[in-house]
Amino acid sequence: MNNLIVGIKKFFTNKNTVTVVGVILAIVILYVGYNMRIKQAITPVTVPYAVEEINPGTQITEDMISTKEIPSSMVDDSIITNSADVIDMYTNYDSVVPAGSLFYKRTVVSREQLPDNIILDYPKGYVLYNLDVDMASTYSNSIVPGNYIDIYLKVQNASTDDNGQVSADRIMVGKLLSNVKVLAVFDSNGNNVFANLDEKTTPSQIVFAIPEEYHILLRKAGFLRAYESEIIPVPTNESLQDEPGDVTLSSEDLKNFINNVTAMTEQDLSYTQQ
Repeated sequence: MNNLIVGIKKFFTNKNTVTVVGVILAIVILYVGYNMRIKQAITPVTVPYAVEEINPGTQITEDMISTKEIPSSMVDDSIITNSADVIDMYTNYDSVVPAGSLFYKRTVVSREQLPDNIILDYPKGYVLYNLDVDMASTYSNSIVPGNYIDIYLKVQNASTDDNGQVSADRIMVGKLLSNVKVLAVFDSNGNNVFANLDEKTTPSQIVFAIPEEYHILLRKAGFLRAYESEIIPVPTNESLQDEPGDVTLSSEDLKNFINNVTAMTEQDLSYTQQ
């Protein structure tokens, strides 16, 4: 027994033996590691892909995607590998996902990450309207998204006599619409005024949504050529939490005036008959 132990000690203390054993172990380690890397590279990974072209700012639904297997060597940190991370998300505002393409993390964002995403949140059947404003008409930039406003209309008709003197100057002012929810406020460059509260930005437009009938009425009011007309936003004491209800018409007289001085379409007639 002692002779065996002594022989083993001599074997492992021999420099040539140690070198050979080290080389063999290195080869084994390299072989095992190489095979593991090869296996890992060719093992398929299931990833989602687009079955149709998806435009910027589009909500990705389940029927827009499918899955396929690709070698794991093709997958890196930029690729989304889980369908749950894609469904109900949105394509980024500057990204188009072609049919057949994989989904990349920079091209898929949540609704909150979309610029001015609040304009996506308005009732079905409503139409967006952008109203030109300034610091004065927004009460020193105090109208913010989530506020409710009333829409007033001012109409002025000044006529002159043969000498060019004003002979009549009639002004009509009244509330046209109530319960209008502000969705966004933009500056002249189309940037969200309240995106950075540290910067003082001048409002240029407020965006809201109203039913199609009132949308057409408001467009007509803004296009009156024979009259000086002004659409005036007026804040109410309603807040986002109060949820005052649907947009309502406040003045049949103003509605009738607008329709009387503009052409009636079949759609207008259908609204009046309802």
